[in-house]
Amino acid sequence: MERKKVAFYTLGCKLNFSETSTIARSFTEEGFDRVEFSEKADIYVINTCSVTENADKRFKSIVKQTQKVNTDAFVVAVGCYAQLKPEELADVNGVDLVLGATEKFKITDYLNDLSKNDFGEVHSCEIEEADFYVGSYSIGDRTRAFLKVQDGCDYKCTYCTIPLARGISRSDTLENVLKNAKEISEQGIKEIVLTGVNIGDYGKGEFGNKKHEHTFYELVTALDEVEGIERLRISSIEPNLLKNETINFVAQSRTFVPHFHVPLQSGSNHILGLMRRRYQRELYVDRVSQIKETMPHACIGVDVIVGFPGETEEHFLETYNFLNELDISYLHVFTYSERDNTLATEMDGVVPNKVRAKRSKMLRGLSAKKRRAFYESQLNTQRTVLFEGENKEGYIYGFTENYVKVKAPWNPALVNTLQEVTLTKIDEDGMVRFDFVEQTALVEN
Repeated sequence: MERKKVAFYTLGCKLNFSETSTIARSFTEEGFDRVEFSEKADIYVINTCSVTENADKRFKSIVKQTQKVNTDAFVVAVGCYAQLKPEELADVNGVDLVLGATEKFKITDYLNDLSKNDFGEVHSCEIEEADFYVGSYSIGDRTRAFLKVQDGCDYKCTYCTIPLARGISRSDTLENVLKNAKEISEQGIKEIVLTGVNIGDYGKGEFGNKKHEHTFYELVTALDEVEGIERLRISSIEPNLLKNETINFVAQSRTFVPHFHVPLQSGSNHILGLMRRRYQRELYVDRVSQIKETMPHACIGVDVIVGFPGETEEHFLETYNFLNELDISYLHVFTYSERDNTLATEMDGVVPNKVRAKRSKMLRGLSAKKRRAFYESQLNTQRTVLFEGENKEGYIYGFTENYVKVKAPWNPALVNTLQEVTLTKIDEDGMVRFDFVEQTALVEN
């Protein structure tokens, strides 16, 4: 009998990528063959995101893609959007099955005869039931692996649906994280990115309760000792949870790289208060200063939201000027979009969409300026590059430990290797060129 084929599409964050990869492995264990999403498959699994309105819209167009390739394919929706609005997804033409937060990891249990349904079938728990932890990591998709260490969030930011989509904060056991890290390193993967919803909260819920058996600091110190891992990267960590002990440890660590992604969301204390963030801008300045003091060459990425209800022109300029003066390396700019069942939708001072778009454009311009300045500061320094596996129009790309993106003419011998380089110049496309430290290391074929 011919083996069934399954394909996956992931929207959203690194956490989603790690979970898609884990779900994919469960299919392989059940005797399915994994194929590319553009290929003909018997089942298409779409892992959804609900952070922005755009992710919602993209879902429909992705379902349409599957129908073009195979009208008889069985289409499954999982992920955050599937938990928040299962009926809405089930109503999309072509969708057969929608699974919520706890059901997605048992996906193969819900597959019976794979015949198309007239209506999408929904299996979605109450989010209060999402109180157990399922570990996951991604391998095989990229040069780097995403290792999930934590899920859910106990914060109640007024714009965010993540607690509604993923439930309470809970963590993997330290023992299991270390086991997964070892498994990843044994696959020859050189870099692991730690991921979760609120990873600085690691330890909470490790035993199904709120007791902290381990802390995030204990997690990073234990991971640093796992043999075979060349690089560890912290994906995104709240400023109030990024402690000096962690920063100081990363500065002298064997494997952790000098790259931090620290969400800010607004440079105005008034707006931070409306958002119910757990810090003020002064703390953020302190975190950036501490990182730069211990690691002057560190890369610092920032999340920022524009157009939040109540954000006046003055509040926005406060954010812009704050970021302009801060020693950071790039921005991830999010345009505020209303999400159902969040307090922000009831707030006064709605910012017109045109104004949101203009502010977003200004901050994206600032991000490009910041990235350029950071790249320029790294020229003529010696760095280590991990090369990616894709041939993009005759070039190979890679990242230094402090997240400078470099390019070189395609050379398959470089894929998934770490190379010592000297950064020499910035190309017209904004990528950095380099010289190998040992010119004999790899000669062009």
